[in-house]
Amino acid sequence: MAPRAEVGTDVPPALRTDAATIEAKGGTLRLAVVADTHSQPHPNTAKCLAALAPDAILHGGDIGELEVLDELAKIAPVYAVRGNIDTRARDLPDVLNIELVDGGRTLLRILLTHIAVYGPKLRAEVAAAARKAKASLVVCGHSHVPFIGSDRGLTVFNPGSIGPRRFGLPIVFGKIDLSPAGVKLAHVSVETGETWLPP
Repeated sequence: MAPRAEVGTDVPPALRTDAATIEAKGGTLRLAVVADTHSQPHPNTAKCLAALAPDAILHGGDIGELEVLDELAKIAPVYAVRGNIDTRARDLPDVLNIELVDGGRTLLRILLTHIAVYGPKLRAEVAAAARKAKASLVVCGHSHVPFIGSDRGLTVFNPGSIGPRRFGLPIVFGKIDLSPAGVKLAHVSVETGETWLPP
C-alpha cells in the first residue's frame, strides 16, 4: 500500500522513483487502474470498483485531496504516483516500478507514472526508464484520454479519468487482467459499469 503523504508546501518535491511487488495467486491477478480524480471521483466509483473485485488498485496521479486514496484503500490495496497537481503528496513517488510475481517468478513488470505520452507517442525518457526497469507495460494518466497502444516496443495504457468530466471525454477507469493466457487490458465506464470501447 502506498505510504500516507504529509501535507506540505506547494513547492514540488524532488523527483522520486520507488518499487513495489504484487503477488499473483496461481498466475492470475486483476488490477483496477484509475487516474485524474482531482479530489472528485465520480459517485459510482466505489460501487464499480467493488464489483470488479480487484486484487489491487493503481492510481496514475492527479489525485487531489489525499483522502481519495483512503477511500480507494477500503476496496483494495492502493499503489499511487503523484501527478502534476499533487505537490503536497510528498511521500508518493513520481515513478513506481511494479513487479507482478507468482512464487518468486516474475509475470509482468509495469512502470506507473503520471505523464508518459505526447499524443499517442511515448516520451523518450519514459521509454528509457521502462527499459531500465525491464517493464513491458507503461501505465499513465494526465491526458484524461483512455488509450491502449504501443510505441517504442512497449505497451501503453491510460485508464482515462474518473474525476470531473473534461470536454466530451468519457469517465472511465482501466482494468488489467493477468492470467496464464497473458495480459488483457480494458476500459470500464464508471457511469454504467460496462466495458467501454472508443466510439
